[in-house]
Amino acid sequence: MAVPLHPADERGLKGLSLDSRVRQLFYSLPPEKIRELAAVVPVEARNHKLIYTRDGQEETINILLRPLAVMPDQAAYFHVVSLAIVNALKRLPDLYIQDFAVREIVPLTPDEEKFLWDTWRQSQRENNPVFGRLDAMVDFTSPMWKDSLNFVEPNLSGVGGIHLVPNCEQVLTEVVLPVLQKLAPDLHLEPGLDLRDMFIQEMADHLEVIGRPGGTICFVDPKYSGDGPTELDPLMEYYRDEHGVDAVHADPSELYVRGGEVWYEDTKIDLAYRDYEVRDLLYLEKEEGLDIRPMKILFKENRVVSSLAGDFDHKSTWEILTDPRFTEKYFTAEERRYFKRHVMWTRVIKDRRTTEPDGEAVDLLEFMRKNQDILVMKPNRSYGGDRVLLGPLMEESDWQAAIQSALADEEDWVAQRLARISVNEFPVIALDGAVSTEPFYTVMGFAPTKYGVAVLGRASQKQVVNVAQRGGMCAVLIGRYGKSILGPR
Repeated sequence: MAVPLHPADERGLKGLSLDSRVRQLFYSLPPEKIRELAAVVPVEARNHKLIYTRDGQEETINILLRPLAVMPDQAAYFHVVSLAIVNALKRLPDLYIQDFAVREIVPLTPDEEKFLWDTWRQSQRENNPVFGRLDAMVDFTSPMWKDSLNFVEPNLSGVGGIHLVPNCEQVLTEVVLPVLQKLAPDLHLEPGLDLRDMFIQEMADHLEVIGRPGGTICFVDPKYSGDGPTELDPLMEYYRDEHGVDAVHADPSELYVRGGEVWYEDTKIDLAYRDYEVRDLLYLEKEEGLDIRPMKILFKENRVVSSLAGDFDHKSTWEILTDPRFTEKYFTAEERRYFKRHVMWTRVIKDRRTTEPDGEAVDLLEFMRKNQDILVMKPNRSYGGDRVLLGPLMEESDWQAAIQSALADEEDWVAQRLARISVNEFPVIALDGAVSTEPFYTVMGFAPTKYGVAVLGRASQKQVVNVAQRGGMCAVLIGRYGKSILGPR
């Protein structure tokens, strides 16, 4: 149900034509200028080290030529809501410990659970660092843009984009924006808050909290050739050049303990940012004989970002935020309003009674069978768009079979209310040089900190949007257009 607009929202609607105006300006450019931009942007993307490794080969990440634009008030609202959700998720380790019903919805393996019991301490409850990204659908140009904001899943450890987001924004700010400003000198757009700077400030703040100000930061990240964005080297270079921070990069196998401290080579580690889930570390311990004592020490002493709360980024966490039996018990009225308005209804697929999106008690499996057209199914702990089943795109018999398969699978699956995916037009250059506009599905990743929020925009012509599946990035710039757009005060 749509929430009635506040008068301030109604007055602000005139400003929402900013993105539409940017779109109009872009498509008023002659085809030869768009072809010129299409030639320059990939070059600048490579110069800014926007690189993806696929099958051992480096590719320049595809940057969509047209920037998207949001108003400052919109960015502020995205910050408030996404930060509220992340702060709620930070409570999950404690909720898991105290509530058996939570353990059923957000299950850990026995080894993960033992790791939690062994390392979770009071210091983490009081200062719980999580640096993550929340993926969402949103239509920036809708008059009901707040109601279009639908969060679909959390990513709370080892999230990508710290290097990618600001550089993607910078490329379009340097290459495309000046061209648009020649057409409209009163167009004011700029990159959002720099995610790199927000991240390093959060790390510096936590070093102060744990009594190690100015200490050494270690990126605990795999050192092997694999698919994914190449972010770490340029990120560390940026921190050395712009912040005077000498961070190090270590595989967990390279860490060791000496004198009660964790070391990498001759460098004592004060704080680690991890691109490993605990289950990955436990696998390496069990299958490859890795000594994970260094990581256990770092977790136990609250010297890891994200904390153990990052391992509760299961898709099923959305059930904790959308089921009244949890929300009314653990969250404030304001939090519940945010969850009800913006978090997609999600349930772990089991033969059981629960509540449907409107709050009525239902048999879950029967509800799923009758409402295929509004649902999606996903493995609970997968990533990268793996095995996502969109109900409206499946034959009824296949959907029914998928339900039975999910029930029989050792891995938990979730059913989720299908969010309306936003569609934006972007230019496409054909092999013969012809310029056309085509619709792209877009998904936004919001990375909130106490300082602000950064937005990772992704676009694809497939409904499952993921850069790993050959989608592209789109820059989200912030600004205003002037009195003609904003209207009289």
